[in-house]
Parts: sequence; C-alpha cells; structure tokens
Amino acid sequence: MLLIMGTVRLPAGGLDRARSAMEKMVTASRAEDGCFTYAYGQDVLDPTLIHVVERWRDRDALKAHGASAHMAEWRAQGAELGLHDRDLKLYEADEGTPL
Repeated sequence: MLLIMGTVRLPAGGLDRARSAMEKMVTASRAEDGCFTYAYGQDVLDPTLIHVVERWRDRDALKAHGASAHMAEWRAQGAELGLHDRDLKLYEADEGTPL
C-alpha cells in the first residue's frame, strides 16, 4: 500500500474559494479504483495550511490517478486558487495495526 501525506497552503481566506474544486477532486479521487483514502483537512492552528492524506492500493492505481482528467483539472486550478508550498511525501506501508 502507498501513503501520500503532507501539506499545501492556500492564501488567507482561500479555503472558501477553493472548497468547490477541492470537493470535486476528493469525490472523483475516492471513486477511482485503488483509492482507499483521499482527504484534505484544514489545520486547527493555521487556517492557511491544508493537510493531505491519500492511501492507494499500488503504484498502478497511483499512476492512473496522476493521469486522470480530474487531476489535470486540479493542477490547472492550483495557481488560480493560490495553492503554494506543496510538501507531499510518498511512503510504502503495510495495512497498519489498530491502536
């Protein structure tokens, strides 16, 4: 299983403007074959910081995600929405252990 975790930033007050595009991206990504988790979350202490969490079955699923139409649309909207300071990391993991 692959995990992608990290953050992106929006300009101050930018979440309201980006919400529709983010909802569209999350909904489309969650519907993809091999996507187990796809989520954005606003940081409690820093409202411009968005946490990204993705969980994918394998590299083929992640590759298909990267080539999807909704990912191309999201990339094109990034500058318009003011997304910046993208800091995402890819991890290989097992299924984990419940705590």
